[in-house]
Amino acid sequence: MTGRFLMMQALAALAVALTVSPAATAQNITSNAASLHRQIQNDSVAPTSAPAGADVTMVVFSDYQCPYCRKVHPALEQLRREDPKLRVVYRDWPVFGAVSREAARTAIAANYQGRHAAFNNSLMQTQGRITSQSIRIAADRAGVDWARLQADLVKHDEAIDAALARTHRYARAIGLAGTPALVIGRYLLPGAVELPTLREAVAAARRGNAD
Repeated sequence: MTGRFLMMQALAALAVALTVSPAATAQNITSNAASLHRQIQNDSVAPTSAPAGADVTMVVFSDYQCPYCRKVHPALEQLRREDPKLRVVYRDWPVFGAVSREAARTAIAANYQGRHAAFNNSLMQTQGRITSQSIRIAADRAGVDWARLQADLVKHDEAIDAALARTHRYARAIGLAGTPALVIGRYLLPGAVELPTLREAVAAARRGNAD
């Protein structure tokens, strides 16, 4: 199965996910799918890299404990560096237990002090299993103000938990089985894909935006 074939299934997957009745019309299914797509792409709490003039959005579903998320991370960073019109939304989906959730909450909290990008990169470079100690080490390496981060975890506790709940709901709605998974424009790429496939998906999404 080629990367292109997988990408072309996403719109149908979104539509099917929102089909709640056998009597649902094609128009309603399409409208619901479009609504879900917009919600996945836009979240006031999910950390987002949004350069001026961005014309394609990539949503990253990931877990800091996931070895395949770490594997694909360098390709995602390379793509972000080389494409000045790519908007990236980071949807933490902690599926590997309590420490995954701790890492996800901490990463989102780091965004309130503008250190998410550095902290995300630092966490993804952690060797072995994530622990509370390695989270703190990654934060120090990324220049995160730890005292402020702890305060933000308390201050924004409900907002962070709500964002994680939304991500879980969206992941289930589009049929994700695990991490990593990417939604690029209208296209879905499950698994750790290579940089050429990422470039192809962005180019396809960009062509679609121009239609």
